[in-house]
Amino acid sequence: EIYKKMLADWFNEAPETAINKAEQFEIAVKKKFIEEPGQMKLLIIVDKLLTGFDAPSATYLYIDKQMRDHGLFQAICRVNRLDGEDKNVGYIVDYKDLFKKVENAIAVYTSELDHSGGENSQILLQDRLTKGREKLDRALESIDLLCEPVQPPRGELDYIHYFCGNTEIPADLATTAPQRVTLYKSVAALIRAYANIADELEAAGYSTAEIYRIKYQLDRYLKIREVIRQASGESIDLKAYEADMRHLIDTYIEASEPRKISPFDNIPLLELLGKIGIDKAIDTLPEGIKKNQEAVAETIENNVRSKIVKTSLSDPAYYEKMSALLDEIIAARKEKAIDYEEYLQKVAALAKQVTAGKSANTPAQLNTPGKLALYNNLLPKSMPTEGFVAEASNSYGILALAIEIDTKIKSVRSDDWRGNKSKEQQIKSALYEILKDFDEVECIFLIIQQQYEY
Repeated sequence: EIYKKMLADWFNEAPETAINKAEQFEIAVKKKFIEEPGQMKLLIIVDKLLTGFDAPSATYLYIDKQMRDHGLFQAICRVNRLDGEDKNVGYIVDYKDLFKKVENAIAVYTSELDHSGGENSQILLQDRLTKGREKLDRALESIDLLCEPVQPPRGELDYIHYFCGNTEIPADLATTAPQRVTLYKSVAALIRAYANIADELEAAGYSTAEIYRIKYQLDRYLKIREVIRQASGESIDLKAYEADMRHLIDTYIEASEPRKISPFDNIPLLELLGKIGIDKAIDTLPEGIKKNQEAVAETIENNVRSKIVKTSLSDPAYYEKMSALLDEIIAARKEKAIDYEEYLQKVAALAKQVTAGKSANTPAQLNTPGKLALYNNLLPKSMPTEGFVAEASNSYGILALAIEIDTKIKSVRSDDWRGNKSKEQQIKSALYEILKDFDEVECIFLIIQQQYEY
C-alpha cells in the first residue's frame, strides 16, 4: 500500500493505475539518482542494482540484510567509483556486521582483481573516523598553506590584494584567477571533510579545544571565500548538496537561527548598482568589506574589470574605452584627486554603462547589441570616449553603415554557420561588398561571431 501511494504521488494519479507504471518509475528513479544526485540522495532497494548499475556519485551504502560473499563484493562496488576530485572513497554502514565475517574473503577477492592496468587495484577497508580525521586535517593544512602568503595583519583587504591583485593593473584579476579557484575548491573540500564527521569529532579523537579551533577556522574560511567571491565579481559553481553543508555548518558552528542578510541573494554587484543604487548595493557586501572604504573601492573596481574582461570580445572598442575610463577613476582615487563620495558617483556611473553595454545618449536606431557593437567598432579610434557621440556628419554616416551591415548579415547568414568555413565565407563576402577592405572585414567578422542575434 505504501508503494502504491508513492507511485500515485510520483505520477499524480490514482494508486490503482499508477501501480501499472512501476517499471517506468524505476527507470526514472535510477536516471535521477545517477544524473541529479543532489535531488535524490537516498535510494532504498531490495534485491536490485547489485550488477550493471553505475552511479559514480553514490558515496554511502547502508547494508541491513544478510548477503553472501559475492553479493557483498558486488554491493561494495556500487560505492567504489571515483567521481572527480570530490570523491575518493566510499562509505559502508554495515548493520549486520558482515565485514567481521568476511575480511579474509575480501583479501582473497582483492588478490584476484585485474592489475593489468598497472594500478594497485584493491579494496582497502579502513575505519571511517580515522580516515575522516586524516581528510579533515589535510584539508585544513592545505587551505592554511594556500593563505600563508597573505600579508599581515591579514584583514579582508589583505586577502583581496592577494587573491584579486592590484586594481591599477588590468591583467592582475586574470593572473590571480588560479589562486581564487584553488581557494574555492579548498574551502569546498574543507566543508565536505568536516561534514563527514561533524557529529563525531570527539570520537575521532579531537579535544574540546581542537573542536573549537576547527569550527572557528571553518567559519573564517567560509567568510574569506565570500569576501573574495564578491571582490572579484565571480559566481561559484556550488554543487546542489553544498546548501545542505551550509545548513550543517550553521547548526554546528553558529548554533543560531539562520537569518536572511539580503533579499538579492546571488544577483551580481553591478546589477545591484543599477537596481538599487550605490549606497544600498554596498550594504549587501560582507561586513568585512563594507566597513573598509578601500575594500569597497577595490571590490567595485574588480567587479567592473571582471565584467569588461568577460564581455570585451563582443564589443572590443566600447569595452576598451570603458577600461580606460576605469583606469582614470582608479588613478584619481589613489592620488586622492577626488573624495570618496565623488569616486562612488563616478564608478557607479561607469558600472551602469559597463552593465548596459552602451551609454545614455546612444542613438535610438542602435536597438540591438549587434547594431551597437558594429557602430562602436566602425567608429574611428579618434572619436570621443565619453558616450561615443561623434560629430553629426560622421556619426550619421557610420550609423547608416552599421545598420546596412546588420541588415545584410541577417539576409545572408545560414543556420549554424559558426565553425563552418563555407558558410563563414559567405558572410565575409557580404561584408566585403560593403566595406571594400579585407582587414576591416576580418575585424568586423570577429565582432559578428560574438553576437548571438546573428
